[in-house]
Amino acid sequence: MTDHTRSLKKARIATSVAFGLQGFLLASILTQLPAYRDLFALSESLLVVAVVSVSVIAGLGSVLAERLAVRTSSKTTLRTGLAVIAVFGGATGLAPNSALFFVCLAVYGIGLGIVDAAANMQAVSIQHAKGRFILSSFHAAWSVGAIAGALYISATAGLDISVRVTQVVAGVIVALLLLVFGPSLLDRSATSVGDTNTGGSVTLTVPMRAFVLLGIAMALFYAVDFSIGNWSTLYLEDVLLADASTAALSMAAYQIAALVARLTGDYWVGKFGETAVVRMGSVIGVIGMTIVVTAQSPAIAIAGFLIVGLGLPVIAPICFSAAGRMAPPDQVDTVIARINLFNYVGTVVGGGIVGAVAAFSDLRIGFLIPLAFCVILIALAPAFAPKRAESLAAEKAG
Repeated sequence: MTDHTRSLKKARIATSVAFGLQGFLLASILTQLPAYRDLFALSESLLVVAVVSVSVIAGLGSVLAERLAVRTSSKTTLRTGLAVIAVFGGATGLAPNSALFFVCLAVYGIGLGIVDAAANMQAVSIQHAKGRFILSSFHAAWSVGAIAGALYISATAGLDISVRVTQVVAGVIVALLLLVFGPSLLDRSATSVGDTNTGGSVTLTVPMRAFVLLGIAMALFYAVDFSIGNWSTLYLEDVLLADASTAALSMAAYQIAALVARLTGDYWVGKFGETAVVRMGSVIGVIGMTIVVTAQSPAIAIAGFLIVGLGLPVIAPICFSAAGRMAPPDQVDTVIARINLFNYVGTVVGGGIVGAVAAFSDLRIGFLIPLAFCVILIALAPAFAPKRAESLAAEKAG
């Protein structure tokens, strides 16, 4: 094994750990929200606003990630972002009042956006160096981390450990693993991918029509994903009259299926190509969401959410892969940071519009929106096909 191959292997492991740490800490914070609500006597509406605001603030973090990566590297940017979420994610457990809790949550949101963008910059760089699609495996690591975070909170709650201690320990875990694996992240010198412009904003030379279509696909996926994360449990409780323990299985089924989809995603893309996998994943999403909106029992709805998870979650890594492929080598980090902004557009839509529709009718009607988004994703599948040179030529000809 050559030194280059060995460094790529270490970088892949380190980047997978970074994805996992992000998922772990995010899950630990989100699953602790009821405890924070009781600790600081917060209203439900204020808590919902806080969660949506984190998504908006994370968009700012993605913008900062682009600027930092251009001036330094995605490695430095990712280590910085992980340090921010470790410190301020853990500090939410130390906040003496609600005001400081929201300050810590806001700064954590900035770090979340930095990690989101920079981790995918690293993943795309490693994929380019490997010469084959491997992005889905990184997103699978995120799913593993999120599941671990939820189990961690469940275990500490069962042991009656306070929310403050639990969250501080979670931050310490992230910080320690950052110190262990951070140095192994991919250096810019080890790959041709990375921004070389050290000035101000970079003017993209990618085909903008293809870029925007990929961005729309990214936003639509995260809108579906976030709507399931936010509203699936409530749908089972309020519309299908499930008890709390049964309703919780909807999100569990979706996340477990998403992990399966992402663990196998690299294989399917290698065998059938990105466009075919996006199209089939979207069709599976349509089938699953149709089952959800027509379900007359909790078991049928849970099966629907599981089916959605088997198809759609491969779309996000394929979006990043396609965006990185269309970019020139010196603009890959910038393109990844900017395509990542559509992630947060989707989370706001999924969290806000579905809930607003449900407020005027019910969640069965509200879930027609993510169903429609899955249909649109089928139509967007061809956007994942063009190579950068072909897209540029077509755009110039147009």
